[in-house]
Amino acid sequence: MARGRGDRTVADATRGPARVLAAVVGAVFLLVGILGFVPGVTTGYDTLRFAGHHSEAALFGVFQVSVLHNIVHLLFGVLGLGAAAVGAGAARAYLFGGGAVYLVLWVYGLVVGHDSAANFVPVNAADNWLHLVLGLGMVCLGAVARRGRGAP
Repeated sequence: MARGRGDRTVADATRGPARVLAAVVGAVFLLVGILGFVPGVTTGYDTLRFAGHHSEAALFGVFQVSVLHNIVHLLFGVLGLGAAAVGAGAARAYLFGGGAVYLVLWVYGLVVGHDSAANFVPVNAADNWLHLVLGLGMVCLGAVARRGRGAP
């Protein structure tokens, strides 16, 4: 039976490398956003603040986080899953755009001092390196993911 253009199956939604990669990256961001609110996984949880460098909570004891930081991770996760559901073009745009955002955040972390009032995210040295790796990784994933629906 032939399907029309608007007819989609669950298998169609998972085909194509760009869509799969965007969904995986989005799921990881969702998981990280959730874990940022879990005491124990996030050390110094009692110091967690909404925003700013005064939040001394650290995901896995390494990456400084705040409520705002965790919410951004959750939103990036939802955007990734949404882009994967929309199509290959949206998935690639998410990977490229998200990578660009994280590269800008890396530069921000290099320029803004840890104790500066402008450090509202907050970021520390570990976050800076992670943002660089995430930015480059997402841009590379967007570049290597081919357009299309994948194998029939």
